This record gives sequence, structure tokens and C-alpha cells, in this order.
Amino acid sequence: MTTATETPVTEARQFAIEVAQLLADTKCEEVVALDVRGFSQVTSFVVIATGTSDRQMRSVSDDVIELGQASGHPLFRINRERSSTWTVVDFVDVTVHLFEPNTRAFYDLDHLWIDAPALAWKRDASPRRGGDAG
Repeated sequence: MTTATETPVTEARQFAIEVAQLLADTKCEEVVALDVRGFSQVTSFVVIATGTSDRQMRSVSDDVIELGQASGHPLFRINRERSSTWTVVDFVDVTVHLFEPNTRAFYDLDHLWIDAPALAWKRDASPRRGGDAG
């Protein structure tokens, strides 16, 4: 049985997992979802991914916003500029960072949150036509 205070955390955790899956499905690379409760005072979960182009990063961030709206996680703010190398999509309890490869390496958020436990977000592999289940 979950308590009333655990329910928002459980919902945010599930949303972070769904975001990570969406990012992987839309060809983002090196997708990581982290539980930063106890490490961050501003968010509970962080999802980090590398995009393949400015256009893809814009499209994916729009998809993430739509997923949030559909699942009851309204957008708090987005930091996205034309030809940006780092996009932040903030849902308060879940913060999503989309980077181009060099910017991700420079800011190295993965190392900043190195002690935070990773969330298991990958879907179970099941045989499908056409290759890897992701």
C-alpha cells in the first residue's frame, strides 16, 4: 500500500521512466534516468540524453512536453533556443536535459549525479521483426 506522500513520487518516477523510453524510441543516445532525491533540492528525477541534431532535439522536446500533458505532468518551463546545444524541459519533479554530444561532455551532468541511483527504464527485450527492441 502506498501512502498519499508516496503517490506523487511514484507517479514522477513512472513519468521519468516513460520519458527515458520515449527518448530512446526517438533515437536519442546515451539515455540515463536518475533518482536524485536526497541529492537535489529542486527535482526528484533527472533524465539525460544526447540528441543527434538541433532539429531532432526540438522535435523530441515537443514530444516530451506532449507526454507530460497526456500523463498529468504539466510543463513548468523549457529552456530552448534556436540551434541550442542544450535543452532543459522542467516538470518540477522530473527535469529532462537534451544535449548535443560536445555540450554533454563539457557539462558532464552524468558525473555531477554519479552517486544518484539509476532507474531501470529499458523495456524487456522481446522478439520483433526488424531488430533490436531497444
